[in-house]
Amino acid sequence: MITHLTHRHAILATAALAILACDRNPRSAQDDGAPAQTASAEDPRAALIARGESLELPGEFVIPPGDPLSHATAGFAKILCSNVFLSGLDPDFAAENTGFFSSPREERSQVTERVVDRENRRVHLTLPDGTVRSAKVHGSQGCVALPVGETEPYYDAVEVTPALPDAATTPWPMGDLLPDEPFPADVDMDKVAEAVAAAFDPAEALTAAFVVTHRGRLIGERYREGIDHTTPLESWSMGKSLTGTLMGVLIQKGVYDLWQSAPVPEWQGEGDPRQAIRIGDIMRMSSGLRFRNRGDPAYNPELGYPDHLYVYTGTVNSFQWAAGKDQQWEPNTVGRYRNSDPVITNYLVRLGVEGQLGEDYHRFPQRHLFDKLGIRNLIPETDPYGNFLLQGYEFGSGRDWARLGNLYLNDGIAPNGERLLPEGYVEYASTLAPAWEADGRHQYGGGFFWVNQAGQFPVPSTAYYMAGAGGQNTIVIPSHEMVVARLGHYSGSGPGRQALSRALELLMEAVPER
Repeated sequence: MITHLTHRHAILATAALAILACDRNPRSAQDDGAPAQTASAEDPRAALIARGESLELPGEFVIPPGDPLSHATAGFAKILCSNVFLSGLDPDFAAENTGFFSSPREERSQVTERVVDRENRRVHLTLPDGTVRSAKVHGSQGCVALPVGETEPYYDAVEVTPALPDAATTPWPMGDLLPDEPFPADVDMDKVAEAVAAAFDPAEALTAAFVVTHRGRLIGERYREGIDHTTPLESWSMGKSLTGTLMGVLIQKGVYDLWQSAPVPEWQGEGDPRQAIRIGDIMRMSSGLRFRNRGDPAYNPELGYPDHLYVYTGTVNSFQWAAGKDQQWEPNTVGRYRNSDPVITNYLVRLGVEGQLGEDYHRFPQRHLFDKLGIRNLIPETDPYGNFLLQGYEFGSGRDWARLGNLYLNDGIAPNGERLLPEGYVEYASTLAPAWEADGRHQYGGGFFWVNQAGQFPVPSTAYYMAGAGGQNTIVIPSHEMVVARLGHYSGSGPGRQALSRALELLMEAVPER
C-alpha cells in the first residue's frame, strides 16, 4: 500500500532526535559520502528544519511501496554481484566490507541463503519468508537488480567496447604508458611517496586505490593487493558528478541550455509549477522536489522507506518515480542532497541522447566522453528498465576517476584539445550553490560537485570534488594543478577519511602552489 504523509508530518522529527541519531551513528548526517551538515546557527539542524518549514509548499510525501527488507536485499544482491563480478572480490569479503549504503549490515544478517552463481554471473539471496532477491551481470551495463520473480531486466543488454588503442602502448592519459622523463624539479617526490603511503595507513582504512596527478601527469599511485589500475571499484555518488558531466557534454553539443526550464515530459501540463525548475537548479541539488533522504535534516525513519534508496533498490523505473514528485519548495531556494535531482538529470540525458541526437543511449557515455579521455574501465549501471542509475550505481578504476577529474582541471577540454564542456561550466560546478549558501552550508556547488569552502579537506577552499559513500573521492585542486582520486572498501570509511586527510596534508607540502 502506498502511504501518504502531509508535509507537516514529515517535519515532526525534532532537532533533539536528529542529534541523538547522529551521536549513535556519526555518518547518519553524511548520506552518500556527504560531509556533515553545518550551518551558522547555534543549533544548525534545528535552523535548517525551521528555514525549510517556513518556505515549504502545500503537498504530501508518497512513501515508496513494498517491504524495506526486500528492498535492502535487492541492494545487497546488486552490491555483491558488482563487487564479485566487476571488481573480482571474494564474496565473503564483499559481503563484510562493501556497499552498506543501500544495504546496511543489520538487514544483511536476515539473509538465510546466499548463492553466487559464477557460471551464469548471478547472485541470489533468500529471506526468511522465502523471498529471493537476485542480480545479474547484464552486458556492459554491469550488474542489475531484478524485480521479484523476474530472471531478466526489461531491456536487452548492450555490449560497449572502448574505441581506443591498446592502453599498454598508448601514452598517459589516453593510455597507461607512463613517460620515462624526470618528474618536475619543484615537486618533492619523497613527500609524494610519503603521502601515498599515508593514504593506506592504517590497514583498517581499506584504501583500494589512490592516484595523484600534477599538471595532468601521474606522480603517485598505489593499490590494495588483488587490485590494479584497471580494476573497477564501487564509486557510489561520484557518479553524480559523472551525471553532471554527461549533461555538460549535451549542453556543449547544443541539446540543452543550462538555465532552460527542465523539459521533463511529466512536468509539461498546463500550469504545472515544476516548469519553473531549471536544469541548472537541479544540478545544484536545489530543485525543491519532495523526495525523502536519510540525510535530510528532519528525516524520521519511522515515516517509511526513503525515496533516496528506493530509486536504487525498488527495481522500478527510477525516472518515472522521481519525475512524479511534486514540489516541496520553490526551485533555487532550499538546498537538499537528494537522489531525485541526479535521477531527473539522467532522465534528461536519455531524452536528449535518444530524442534529439538519435544515438544509442547505452553507448553514449563511452563514445562521447570516456573515449575522449582514455577511460576504459568505468561501468555505468542501470535499473531493470535500462535507465542509468548514475546517482551512485557505477564502478570505476582509480585512474579513470583521475582522468575525469583532469577534464575539470583543464576547464572541460579533452587531451586532444576538444572542448567537451561548455565555457563557464567548470566555474558553475566549482561555485557555491545559492540555495545552499542561503541555508548556511558552504558545501555544494553545481554539476553535482561538492565545494571545499567549509574546509572539509585540508586543501585550499578553491578545491572542489566528487564524493561517494564509503569514502570515495576525486578532488580537483586548481591552486596546485592537482587531482587526487581515492577509492576504498566501504567498511573502512572512517579510518579511510582520516588517512586521506593526512595524505592531502602531505601533498600540499610536496607540490607548490601555482
